[in-house]
Amino acid sequence: METIATSLSGLANFGVYFGSALLFLLAFKFLYALVTPHNEWSLIKDQQNTAAAVAFGGAIIGFCIAISGAISNSDTFTDYVVWSVIALIAQLLAFAILRFTFMPKIAERLEKAELSAGVILASVSVGVGLLNAACMTY
Repeated sequence: METIATSLSGLANFGVYFGSALLFLLAFKFLYALVTPHNEWSLIKDQQNTAAAVAFGGAIIGFCIAISGAISNSDTFTDYVVWSVIALIAQLLAFAILRFTFMPKIAERLEKAELSAGVILASVSVGVGLLNAACMTY
């Protein structure tokens, strides 16, 4: 019984980190929607646009990978919050760099449901998330 009590002693910290990670994810969703010129939710929900779903899913996964790196490697909650904000900015910049340099018509291609555009955007988002998480080790 003592082993269970010891295991559950970290439940409050779990709740704080998990809850704040969900809040960061919600903030990311809203900020990502502001940065992109297309309405992801409309494309996904109303038009069943697979390309937009793949792209947005990749963005979410990439950000979650980065957040998990911040949680795993931070010494304090404040440290985690700082690195989570940095991760959020890096993920948004990844979209902006892709859009304004390598694929300036990516938004239009997603709106046309071009799956190749969705896959490349998802891949960039996941890749940046992995790099983000790896760079948070110290």
